[in-house]
Amino acid sequence: MTKRVLDVGNCSFDHGSISRLVQREFDAEVLQAHTTAEALASLSDQAFDLVLVNRKFDSDSDDGLELIQQIKQDPRLRATPVMLISNYEQYQAEAVAAGAEPGFGKSQLADAHTRDHLGRFLG
Repeated sequence: MTKRVLDVGNCSFDHGSISRLVQREFDAEVLQAHTTAEALASLSDQAFDLVLVNRKFDSDSDDGLELIQQIKQDPRLRATPVMLISNYEQYQAEAVAAGAEPGFGKSQLADAHTRDHLGRFLG
């Protein structure tokens, strides 16, 4: 069965980079949500193996950490693995404290470490 990833809040360029990585390395399907409302609607309608959340959403500057908190506080969604996409350790630490898995930054997309992180859920 094909693994499914929800990519939230990234611009078209970054979504394309993330999608290519996930599809090439794990043959997984990547869907996109631009806003918190779209992400929550997708999560309530469909199952995902992983949710990747940008720290600041491209479309409306929503806060990715707030979405992570909403997901982890919802009994129906809290078991869904979530990772923050941010180059900043401070925000990564805040996301993990909110219940997210350790994430990665866009500058780390080509790193083996990033593939290892993703592989825990998509491999």
